[in-house]
Amino acid sequence: MKKYLLLFIFLSATSLAFTQQKNISLEEIWGGKFSTKGLQELRSMNDGEHYTILNIDNARGVSSIEQFAYETLERTTTILSSEENGVPLFSSYTFSEDESKILLATEVERIYRRSRKGIYYVYDKARETTLKISDQKIMSPYLSPDGSKVAYVFENDLYLFELLTGSTQRITTDGEYNAIINGVTDWVYEEEFGFVRAFDWNSDGTILAFLRFDERAVPEFSMDVYGEDLYPSQHRFKYPKAGEENSKVTLHLYKLEEGSTVDIDLMDAYYIPRIQWKNQADELSVQTLNRAQNYLKIYTVNADEASVSLLLEEKDQAYVDVTDNLTFLADDSFIWTSEKSGFNHIYLYKPDGNLKKQLTEGPWEVTNYYGYDPGSKSIFYQSTENGSIVRDIYKIGINGRNKKRLTEMEGTNSAAFSTNYTYFINTFSNTEVPYRYTLHKASDGKKIKDILDNSSLAELLQGYNLSPKEFSTLEINGFDLNMWMIKPVDFDPNKKYPLLLFQYSGPGSQQVANRWLGSNDYWHQMLAQQGIVVACVDGRGTGFKGRDFKKMTYRELGKFEVEDQISAAKKLSEYSWIDEDRTGIWGWSYGGFMSSNCILQGNDTFELAIAVAPVT
Repeated sequence: MKKYLLLFIFLSATSLAFTQQKNISLEEIWGGKFSTKGLQELRSMNDGEHYTILNIDNARGVSSIEQFAYETLERTTTILSSEENGVPLFSSYTFSEDESKILLATEVERIYRRSRKGIYYVYDKARETTLKISDQKIMSPYLSPDGSKVAYVFENDLYLFELLTGSTQRITTDGEYNAIINGVTDWVYEEEFGFVRAFDWNSDGTILAFLRFDERAVPEFSMDVYGEDLYPSQHRFKYPKAGEENSKVTLHLYKLEEGSTVDIDLMDAYYIPRIQWKNQADELSVQTLNRAQNYLKIYTVNADEASVSLLLEEKDQAYVDVTDNLTFLADDSFIWTSEKSGFNHIYLYKPDGNLKKQLTEGPWEVTNYYGYDPGSKSIFYQSTENGSIVRDIYKIGINGRNKKRLTEMEGTNSAAFSTNYTYFINTFSNTEVPYRYTLHKASDGKKIKDILDNSSLAELLQGYNLSPKEFSTLEINGFDLNMWMIKPVDFDPNKKYPLLLFQYSGPGSQQVANRWLGSNDYWHQMLAQQGIVVACVDGRGTGFKGRDFKKMTYRELGKFEVEDQISAAKKLSEYSWIDEDRTGIWGWSYGGFMSSNCILQGNDTFELAIAVAPVT
C-alpha cells in the first residue's frame, strides 16, 4: 500500500511540475515581462576612486548627480540636485576637465540618430552658481580644459561663451542651412563615421580646431514628416546617394588670443573622420580617408606654423575601419589598432610613426580597446581569444609581455574601468545567465563585490518551457560557420519539424554569440514551443573571424551572404528531423534585404521569407 501511495505522490508531484511550465506569449515578450535590470550609466571621477550616476525622478521633476565610492559601492555625496541647487531638471551632464564646472542639458530635442540640441547651463561647484549659455537651443557645447569657456554650435556657426563675463563671441559667420556647417558634422559623417561634434580644444584651451562642411554641391532629398499636425510637413536636407557629391570638408584652427582663424591644407583629404589634439598644445593629429575609404592617413598639424606632416598611413584592398583607439603617450609614441595582420590587434608606434612592436597577435580579434594606464604601463582590452562567440577582458604590458586574463566566466564579458584603472565593473552574461554586474580589481581581475544580477528573471524563466540555445559550426562553402539552434522542448528525432532561419548578415556583425537573450530570442522560443526549429548561421561577411572573412563581401554585398544562407538551409534540411518542404528565413534591416534575396534566389529552398525594414 505504501508503494502505491508513494507512486501516487510522485506522479502527482511530477504532473504538478509539468503543469507549472507554461509557454511564452507575445504579450509577455513585448510587454517587457522578461526585461533585464541594468546599471545606470556611470562616469568615473578623476581620482579613480569614485564615480557618479544621474538620478531622474520624473514624477517630482527632480534630477541629481550622486557620487559613489568604487570600493564600497555606497553613495558618498550628492554633487548637484535640481531641487536643492536651483538648477532646472537636467537630462545629462558633463564635467569640465578639472571637475570644477558641470555642463547640464535641458529641453533636449533630437535631430538625427546622434545629434541633439537643447538649452544648456553651466554649474560652478565652488561658487554654487548657474549660468545659462544661450536662450536658444544649441548643439554640442564643450567646456574648455580649464572650465572657463564653452564652445558650441548654433545655426551652423561656432560660438564661444565666456563664463566669467557671460559674453558670447561668434567665431564663424558663414553658416547656412543646407549650405555651410561649422563645428558639427553633416548627415553622412554623423551616420557613417559616428560623431557629431566636429571641434576640439587643445590642452591649454588657447586653440579650437574645427571642421567646416561645404554641402552646397550635395543633392537635396525631401521627406514628408508626419507629426502632430493634420498635414505632413516637408523636410529637405542634403543627402548624397552612391556616386554623388559629398560635402567638401576642410580643417581650421581658431586661435583665441589672436581672434583669428587659420586654414589648414590637408592636400588630398576627401574625408576627415577624426581630429584629436596630441599632448603638446600646438600639435593636432588628423585622420583622413580617400573616397574609396581604403587609404587612411594620420597627419600631425603644427598649429604654430600651420604645417602638416605625415605620421602614419594604412592601406587595405577593401576598406580601413575608422576607430577611436588612437592613444598618444607622454613621449609621443602612440597606440593604434589595425587589421593589417589579418586580425584586429594592438600596435605600438614610435613618435616618428615607425612601428615599435605588435603588442597582441594570433588568429583572434581585439574587439574593444579600453585604454592605457601609465601607472602600471598596461593596456586593457577585450578579445575573442577563447573563441569568436565569447568575449574576455585582458591586460598586457606596453612591452607586449605579462598578458593576463581578467575574467573567468565563459560567455560575454565587457568592462567599464575607473579613470586610474584601479577598478573595473564587469558585465557578464551567457545564454543561461542573465546580465550580472560585478566589481573587480584591474590589476589581477579579482572580484571585490557583486553589484547586481538578474537572478529573479532567471527564477521567473524556470516556470516556462524553454529550450537551450545549442552552439555548433556548420561547414558551408569551405568555411566553418558559427551556428546556434533552438529545438522544440519535446524534440523527437523521429518527427519532422519546419525550419526557420534567422540572420542579420551585415558586414562585421554577429548574431551567433554566447550572451543573454534579446526580444527576438524570446520570440524564437515561442516558435520552438509551437514545434518549429529555429537556427541562425553567421555567414561570410560577418565579424570576429578575421579580416578576410569579414571583408570578402566588399563590393559584392548580397552575394556570398545569400549563398551561405541558402547552402545552410539546404544542409540543415538534410537532417532527418527537418521538413525540407517547410523552410523559412527572416531578418531585420540588412537581414530583411537578405531574406528577400534568399527567397528570390533560393525559391527552391525557402517557402517563406519575412523582411522587416529591409535595406533596399
